Amino acid sequence: MTYEHLPYNTIRKTIMSTETIATRPLEPGKRAIVIGASSGIGAALAQRLAEHDYIVAALAPDEEGLQKTAEGSNGRIHTYVHDVTNYDQVSALFQQIAHDLGGVDLVAYIAGVQPVVALDEYNFEKDAAMIRVNLLGAVSWLNQAAIRFERAKSGHILAVSSIAGDRGRVGAPVYNSSKAGLSTYLEALRNRLSRHGVTVTTIKFGFVDTQLLENAAKTFWVISPEKAAEAIHTAVTKKRQTVYAPARWGLVALIIRHIPSFIFRRMSF
Repeated sequence: MTYEHLPYNTIRKTIMSTETIATRPLEPGKRAIVIGASSGIGAALAQRLAEHDYIVAALAPDEEGLQKTAEGSNGRIHTYVHDVTNYDQVSALFQQIAHDLGGVDLVAYIAGVQPVVALDEYNFEKDAAMIRVNLLGAVSWLNQAAIRFERAKSGHILAVSSIAGDRGRVGAPVYNSSKAGLSTYLEALRNRLSRHGVTVTTIKFGFVDTQLLENAAKTFWVISPEKAAEAIHTAVTKKRQTVYAPARWGLVALIIRHIPSFIFRRMSF
């Protein structure tokens, strides 16, 4: 079942006239919301979770992509058409998904955009799009998860940040800033929610073979979306806090963070 960009009352009337798409399974299982699941890492993660006995709500604006994600899942992946910049819909849709799935154990924010930005370009429209999707969209969804999980004294929040957010690079100032903001927000949620039994995980990838890779001038250590999803699933299983994937990016990040500013500003990446 999919929900278009409808006002709350319309969504509510549509849902109340249909049967719940999923109920609590007879066998043990968990329920996850994956935001940004029509392709790339999000699609791979939704499929991997479904293979490991999760019931998954997969969200994205691309209905066709979502249907491909759900293929072969034996009904364990349910699709919801949603644009993360429609912030006023999030609360109602979150509650409806929790009802449809019979609960929520994991909320994973994977959505992200990175338009091409030239070294001499200062384009507010592109910059605003990155902030709206990469940061504000995450806040709108993960705030809802935080409210629910804090009350329940359990649950897992996860989002894909990036090693790009560890320093302000010349190549993509606002993309870097959006990921830095996301990482700081996740850290703050972790500090708030850990005392309530809630796990918050920050995933920082290097290069993953997705559409965003088209904007990278140089790439190395590229992993597939499936490998990325495997790393995320492992982090969830082990309740990790901050994960660089592959792990060698953690060493790279350590070096980058300690390069003196007067040297770092002369670098071209």
